Amino acid sequence: MDAGRLNQRVTFQAYVMIETDMGGVVEGWEDRFALWAHLRYLRGSEAVMQARLVSKAPVIITVRRSARSERITSEWRAVVGSVIFDLKEDPRPSEDGGFFEMLAEA
Repeated sequence: MDAGRLNQRVTFQAYVMIETDMGGVVEGWEDRFALWAHLRYLRGSEAVMQARLVSKAPVIITVRRSARSERITSEWRAVVGSVIFDLKEDPRPSEDGGFFEMLAEA
């Protein structure tokens, strides 16, 4: 892939549980870092789940291979603008080895 095609800024977030001063736990998502990425949208689908129509928008996110991108796992999520993508797999090296590709779903 040509590095010039990395034209979307993607923020990667990890799920965290933080203990409060009062002994409680606050759960949420914490920004880890932002990377330039290329998004390739795949064919979406719709399914009926629990009597509701649910749409799925799968995408392949490609980022440059680096020390930061090697920390990404399938438990993380990616945010592009206001769209949240759940990562469905751990990143895998591209054919040339210079990039990581991961399947995600909005």
